[in-house]
Amino acid sequence: MICQRCQQFAASTPEGLCSLCVNAPAPAPAPTPAGTMTPPHGPAWLRSPVGLGKAAAVLLGVVVATDLFAVWADITMYDVTGSLADGEVGDAVQRRADHADSLYSAAGIAQSTALLATIVVYLIWFHRVRINAEVFNPFGHSKGRGWTGWGWFVPVVNLWFPRRIMLDIWDASSPLGRARHGLVDAWWTLWVIALLANRAGFMAYRKAETAGEIQHATGQVMLADVIHIAAAVLAILVVLRLTRMQNEKAHQGPVPVGV
Repeated sequence: MICQRCQQFAASTPEGLCSLCVNAPAPAPAPTPAGTMTPPHGPAWLRSPVGLGKAAAVLLGVVVATDLFAVWADITMYDVTGSLADGEVGDAVQRRADHADSLYSAAGIAQSTALLATIVVYLIWFHRVRINAEVFNPFGHSKGRGWTGWGWFVPVVNLWFPRRIMLDIWDASSPLGRARHGLVDAWWTLWVIALLANRAGFMAYRKAETAGEIQHATGQVMLADVIHIAAAVLAILVVLRLTRMQNEKAHQGPVPVGV
């Protein structure tokens, strides 16, 4: 439960107050480097990220499942287009081709639906943990709050802004004020590679006309799907670890604010 007075730290008394508010008439705001009492990114308050974190992790798991389905569809398409490229004809190969087309379409719909739902919940979680991180350290964030959303969609900027925001949140949420970035860096590297690979596969598939070209494009799409699975698995680990760090830090009570 959050303190009923300051709405920032975990309550530690039967009255619903944190340890700071028990001994003071009002929560003591953290001074800024310039001496002003106004947080640089606006008012911030703690809210539990646990529910949203679990929901985001589950939906990312669904993304992994749809990607695995897509890989199966890729393999099926790759196999039948290889047969067509080798000159096979007849009803049997045509039925295989129709089945591959159906699988490919179903996989695309499943992936798009799962990804859209995941994006919505993930961005809400991302915004939540960013505001929580401002409570832990108001001055450790180089990007404005608005970039927690727009940073994922603005071209070029989306290649590094989300990572920078995540690292700022990660450091602010760490019990020691700064944590190792290996997990975040691994996740972000694979995410960017997956984006580029998916783009290349999509363009190749759209331009493909012959069976051989379709088979080659399908191979590229398959590679992108495999990389996307790895990136999604690491994203789950990032979400769960950051959620746990914030939950634990909130329950530690008031801590010195890093500048």
